[in-house]
Amino acid sequence: MKVGIVGAGIVGLAVARETALTHGATVTVLDKEDRVGAHQTGHNSGVVHAGIYYRPGSLKATLCREGVAMLRQYCAEHRIPYDEVGKLVVASTGPERPELRRIAERARANGVPGIAELDALALREIEPHAVGVGAVHSPHTAIADFPAVARRLAQDVRESGGSVLLSHPVRAVRETAGGVSVLAGERTLEFDRVIVCAGLGTDAVARMVGAAGDVRIVPFRGEYYALAGKAKDLVRGLIYPVPDPRYPFLGVHLTRRIDGEVLVGPNAVMALALEGYSWRDVDLADLGRILAWPGTLRLAARHWRTGIREVAGSLGKKSFLRAARRYVPALTGADLVRTEGGVRAQAVDGRGGMLDDFAIDVHGRVALVRNAPSPAATSSLAIARHIVGLASMLTS
Repeated sequence: MKVGIVGAGIVGLAVARETALTHGATVTVLDKEDRVGAHQTGHNSGVVHAGIYYRPGSLKATLCREGVAMLRQYCAEHRIPYDEVGKLVVASTGPERPELRRIAERARANGVPGIAELDALALREIEPHAVGVGAVHSPHTAIADFPAVARRLAQDVRESGGSVLLSHPVRAVRETAGGVSVLAGERTLEFDRVIVCAGLGTDAVARMVGAAGDVRIVPFRGEYYALAGKAKDLVRGLIYPVPDPRYPFLGVHLTRRIDGEVLVGPNAVMALALEGYSWRDVDLADLGRILAWPGTLRLAARHWRTGIREVAGSLGKKSFLRAARRYVPALTGADLVRTEGGVRAQAVDGRGGMLDDFAIDVHGRVALVRNAPSPAATSSLAIARHIVGLASMLTS
């Protein structure tokens, strides 16, 4: 069996590896970029989420818990950096306590080990420079080198007899009587099945397949600052706010990375292009399609106040500093320096709702991953097993 995978991010590569290992298929991964993990995989904070936020019983919660165990073992086997630095979710005010309690309850329901509810003094034993009225501590939340994981997955694919074809943008996909024909770059390749894990490019491939579907990708840029010099020593691990349950975004937090850097961010600003990594990145064709989707305008109408605050905060560091000082008051403006951000492929339905769980469509011999939100990198190996199980039901 020949299987094509569109997308060489961590999810696509994990799906390719799983397909080759469990089905003995000849796998070909296609990507328009000249390297693996060029977008969401290579532009995130590197956190391995433990599963403390997600609704118990949801696909997101299940795949996260399974994925953590699989990823930890995979990193150990291949000597990829992985460090359980721990996470504090901090309530800075009394009214946040009930939501903090719900987070602890969800974490325990999801089987997250070691969860502890801390008072103001106890949280400072974990993070001496942090303040708050209480916190939930997840000691096994980790950080990892996700680009290194992606490179190792690509190597696994090649060692299994498969191919990873970079600089091969997918231009057309057509289902035939015997399989699926894909034009990638200047080459036409024939597959028995195709699995699309294209992230920000998902809608484009879906249009080629004739499966526009009832959701669209709306890109949200997440901008970051990094702590400079000795300010890095003010944060030992991960310090997160109590999230607003109305949004899938977790808010500005402080994140120690596997390379020793400490990030402050991200915010969430709608990008002006699918790959809109800065305000200068504007693609009128992308923007036209994004705004033409009824869900985009309904989303904006529902959350315009938050949108204005996020845009205003994007234009300077004051909002980032204010958010960071809420938890680590010793920080100053000089401690924050602008660093690279990322773009999140957020699926939005026609009513303006942001999909919070994984969404996968099967269209003939093509499976489309329509939404792979955080913690997709954490869950990638478990997601791959789930997707390959669905793909095996595609028509022969």
